[in-house]
Amino acid sequence: ADVAIEKNKPTPVAAYLDGAAIIAAAKSVGAGAIHPGYGFLSGNAGFARQVQKAGLTFIGPSPEAIELMGDKVRARAFVAERGFPVAPSAIEDDEPMTFAARAAKVGFPLLIKPAAGGGGKGMRIVRERGALGAEIERARSEGLRYFGDGRLYVERYVERPRHIEVQVFGDSHGNLVHFWERECSVQRRFQKVLEEAPSPALDETKRLAICEAAVGVARAAGYSSAGTVEFIYGQDGIFYFLEMNTRLQVEHPVTEMITGVDLVQEQLRIAAGEPLGYDQSAIGRQGHAIELRLYAEDAARDFAPTTGPILLWHQPHGGGIRVDAGFAAGQTVTPAFDPLLAKLVVHGETRAAAIAKAGQALKDFAVLGLTTNSGFLGRLLAHPGFAAGEFHTGFIAEHPELTQAPTLSPERLNLLLGAAALSTRSVRDAADAVP
Repeated sequence: ADVAIEKNKPTPVAAYLDGAAIIAAAKSVGAGAIHPGYGFLSGNAGFARQVQKAGLTFIGPSPEAIELMGDKVRARAFVAERGFPVAPSAIEDDEPMTFAARAAKVGFPLLIKPAAGGGGKGMRIVRERGALGAEIERARSEGLRYFGDGRLYVERYVERPRHIEVQVFGDSHGNLVHFWERECSVQRRFQKVLEEAPSPALDETKRLAICEAAVGVARAAGYSSAGTVEFIYGQDGIFYFLEMNTRLQVEHPVTEMITGVDLVQEQLRIAAGEPLGYDQSAIGRQGHAIELRLYAEDAARDFAPTTGPILLWHQPHGGGIRVDAGFAAGQTVTPAFDPLLAKLVVHGETRAAAIAKAGQALKDFAVLGLTTNSGFLGRLLAHPGFAAGEFHTGFIAEHPELTQAPTLSPERLNLLLGAAALSTRSVRDAADAVP
């Protein structure tokens, strides 16, 4: 960066959510456009309008597209009306007084979701009628807390589903393509832990069907810039529209690895008014890519977030390895933000090669000073079910042994402590100073 501008607010998150201050900062340095990243205000139609009103370019879709597809309730109705597959559901807005009764008629198990939600916040699975009322209230409370919007909807919960999303991209000249799919089924608390492309669940026929459905949804919405259409994929091979993220995704490097296309560069070109300049036939894919999310969290304590100083930060390097990091040695991880520290992305010629490279790169990624999920990720990669591609969104919950680090024997622990002490210069110096 050529210029950095500090923004001060009572809390760090409040600074990121202050659209007026962001616009003022952009204008103060003569910027012509604002890229909203993939969090905070990136999916906020009001902010996109503020940017445009200020005479700046919002690097993303139009405010109208964000409003239509960013609201999960409106998006579902829009998609269903145009003939795309949507899971059976009930929407609170239709008739709030009968919402619980209509939800029960959809059938159990149910998944309750906030209309304005994202990142798994506020989502609850309900398996019996007796728990429905209390879970609706909990979901509404979380929706208000996280999004300032307590509206809900429910949909039939697909047991042991896979989560597959399609990267779409459009320009302001009516051109729209997809950059193939990503599999995001490995999750905890409805939040992604590992993403990969291509999906091991799809054959070419299903792959084309789900990608063409995503393009159809985006085209119907008049979409431009980068976006992601997400689907639930059942064990029977039937898929349903889940939602559309009207922004760049955290996991976009997976797609960049297999297509060789820089999606952020494409966003900048499209925002500048350029046409795509290519059609669907020009977008190939090569090899396999995997992204691991390195979190500051303790898998053994139900993935509780952790904080503390980063005493050592050593990233892996090499061909087909990419690290997108938000931290470095000497910084302190605080509870102010999401616990994501870095994204480790690898590319291999085959899925097996990508898994092996990811495992080695993870061993070479040293972060000391606080607990991370690194050990958990290593055990996940080594699990035979994952290696076979036989997993779903409940895979982690079904395998609680993945969260537990192996127990060290007292003898091995003493050897490791001795090796650590003898590799520390101050200890060696003290030992050598003895007459």
